[in-house]
Formats: sequence, C-alpha cells, structure tokens
Amino acid sequence: MSMTEPMRVSSYTEEKVNKVKSSLEDYYHNLINQHSERLNRLKQLENSMNNEGLTEEQKNEKRQLHAVRETEFLRMKRSKLNVNDFEHLKVIGRGAFGEVRLVQKKDTGVIYAMKILRKIDMLEKEQVAHVRAERDILVEADHTWVVKMYYSFQDHINLYLIMEFLPGGDMMTLLMKMDTLSEEQTQFYVAETVLAIDSIHKLGFIHRDIKPDNLLLDAKGHIKLSDFGLCTGLKKSHRTEYYKDLNKSKPLNCRDTNPMDSKKQSWRNRRRQLAYSTVGTPDYIAPEVFMQTGYNSSCDWWSLGVIMYEMLIGYPPFCSETPQETYKKVMSWKETLVYPPEVPLSSQALSLLSSFCCDQDKRLNEVDEIKTHPFFNGVDWHHIRDRPAAIPVQLKSIDDTSNFDDFPDVDLKWPVTAQQQASNRMNSSGDSSHSKVQKNDWVFGNFTFHRFTGMTQRRNHPF
Repeated sequence: MSMTEPMRVSSYTEEKVNKVKSSLEDYYHNLINQHSERLNRLKQLENSMNNEGLTEEQKNEKRQLHAVRETEFLRMKRSKLNVNDFEHLKVIGRGAFGEVRLVQKKDTGVIYAMKILRKIDMLEKEQVAHVRAERDILVEADHTWVVKMYYSFQDHINLYLIMEFLPGGDMMTLLMKMDTLSEEQTQFYVAETVLAIDSIHKLGFIHRDIKPDNLLLDAKGHIKLSDFGLCTGLKKSHRTEYYKDLNKSKPLNCRDTNPMDSKKQSWRNRRRQLAYSTVGTPDYIAPEVFMQTGYNSSCDWWSLGVIMYEMLIGYPPFCSETPQETYKKVMSWKETLVYPPEVPLSSQALSLLSSFCCDQDKRLNEVDEIKTHPFFNGVDWHHIRDRPAAIPVQLKSIDDTSNFDDFPDVDLKWPVTAQQQASNRMNSSGDSSHSKVQKNDWVFGNFTFHRFTGMTQRRNHPF
C-alpha cells in the first residue's frame, strides 16, 4: 500500500467503532443527566422548605433525609430489574409488536402496567427509533398530563417499559361503550386533552399521533397522554415516517354504507382490529403530516378536532373500509368532511370543529385562543383536574381491569427466564432471527431507566 493511498477500514471495524462511540455517548450523557437531576431535586427541596417557613433545624433534618434517599436511589439504580421482580397478573393489551401486562412489583406491592416489546420485531419492522422516542419522552415528560414511566429495562429478547397503571382504560374503549357523548361531556374531555397536548408542546414536542387509543383515563376518569413513538422534536435517531405502506393495506371486512347507524356499527366492529394491526388507522392524522411538505404543532389540534367529531357523531369523519381509502379522504378533506344532519350540533361546537379541522395556516394553534373559544364557556381551566370527571370510573380494587379487553388464552407464566430462553434460542442452529438480535443488540443501549419517585412508592391508593 502506498503512502498516499487512504487506509481502508473493514465493515467489522466500522461496526465496532460505532458500538464504542454509542456506548461512550450514552455513558457520559447519563452522567450529566444524573448530576443535573440531582441538583434539580435539591433545588426543589430548598424551595419547598422556604415556602413552608421551616426553621433551620427542621431544614437540616429534611436535607439529611433527602441525602439518604439519594444514596438509596443510586444503590437501586445499580441493581438490575428483570421480569422476575414482578408478579404477572393479567394481559390488558396486545399489539403488533408485543403486549401490555398488569403486574405487581414483588418488593413494594405497587401495581404497574408493563409494556413488553419484542426486540426482533423492533429490528425487522424498523421500530427501534419508535420505541426509543417513546422511552425518551416518558423519561423527560414527568408531568400530570402524561402517563408516568417508572422503570425501563431489557433482556436478550424483550424491551420493558414499566408505567403507572391507569385503570380507566382509554378513550377508544369509552367511545365504543357510550356510542356518542353529549356536548357537555365532550367539552370536558376535549378541554383536558387541550391541556395535555399543550403540556408536551411546551416541552418542544409534537405528538403527531393523537387518537382515542392514546388518551388514557386514570382512576378518577381524567385524561393522560400516552404512546409517544411518533413524537418529533427529539433526537435525530427517532422515527420520522409512518404509514408508508398504506397502499398495500387490505380491507378489514367492513361495509361502509351510508346510513348513519350502519356506519357507526361498522366502525365499532373493526376499530379494535385497527388498534392491534401494524398499519393502524390514519383517521386522526393531519393532511400536512402525510404530505411531508412541512407541518408544526397545529397538526395535533387537527387530530383533536377529529376526535371531537367522533365523540359527538359516533365515528370519525374519514372512516372507510381500508386505511388507504381513509388516507384519500383525509387528503381531500374539503369535500369529505361533512356533518350528518341527523345529529344536531350547537353553533359553538361546529365553530370549534371547523377551527381545528381546516387549512394549517387558518387553524387554531395558540392554547390561549383555544381556551377562550365559546365552546369552552364555563370551563375552570385551573382546577379541571380537581373536579369530578364527566363520566366517573367505577373501580372495585386497585387492580380492577374491567375497562380493558380480556385475553384468556395467554399463559402468564414464563417457562424459563428470559435470559435462558434467549440463550437457548441463540445457541440453536439456524435461528437467524435471534442471531440478528444478538448482532444488533447494541442499538438498544442506554434503555435502562429508574425514576427517583419510584423508589419510595408503596402500594397504590388511587381512590
């Protein structure tokens, strides 16, 4: 090799360099974040003590207790969680890439929702950035209006997100039960969703996938946002496209007939299937997101307008037999967005709907303007979460799952530990799928997370 010829680097070396680079970046990123979070917690403690007017002796006692908790938290972070630290009670959700289980942490007795995602599916279906985006925003968005994540960890087979259990179910289930909502009920849920969307916009995120499935209800019936896999405003590694294979989607055994009752029934019949499918439903996505010619946070307000329409009418305005047909209706919304005359809507409701579902440059986008819209007359924006919900949630216990689907065919027992199962599969000959996971497992680096408040939690008391 001559002195002027550039040195060639093998693909093996490049891969190793990328892995080391990623590991180092994650390591120092975590160190900086941990230090910043610790300083913020101490600052919050000092502010709280000053507001309470404590004596210096009382302050020192609280500081010492806080220091002990910080030490315990560091010790907890060094311990590795795994599936055997939780008692698996019931499957409460199932999707294209995994499932959600109701679990109880054995040492504290706290009830959680455990989201389990298969690594091989994340890799083969190009979902790595999706789950990374969701994990990252759940870490950052420690907020009243966002579902709280307490832990995340992984093994050789799966990724695990341990989140607060919201026993009220989701808005999709509520709408399927209720058929339609009154304008008073709709006002409550739309108002809470406005505050929830605004909370993530203030963090610099755009959700892009606001739909009833992602509006969860807590034990008192109040809204919390979930599923942030399509969020923008995060790292460059996060997913930036979705529904790219709409033209390949197949009909879902539905007849989209004109009579309103038939349309409602056909929508409900296939709604659950759409929620569990890999394609999903584009019913709630703003047209400018599909066009990829530029969009802003107002795309989330379009989605809220579509949800509001479904609350009042009983089905979303663009529902069709296939996602591709729905996509076409969304793109030609000026012709397809119609209001059935059988459902009388107030002028205030029609005005707000048309202010959400309209051209991007004319759409309501400032939260203060939205709050002052006549449809929200009488809403106490500052105390809405302290008031009774429009539709109370009836619960029998802290682990009541009556607002979720049943999956009686699922065996909750793990035949062997996940690590043993992974090793057995990876060592077996011809298992290319798990070899792929083993080779690419480094892309799931920096996934583990422990929330400080999770350390002191004990048994749930949601009532």
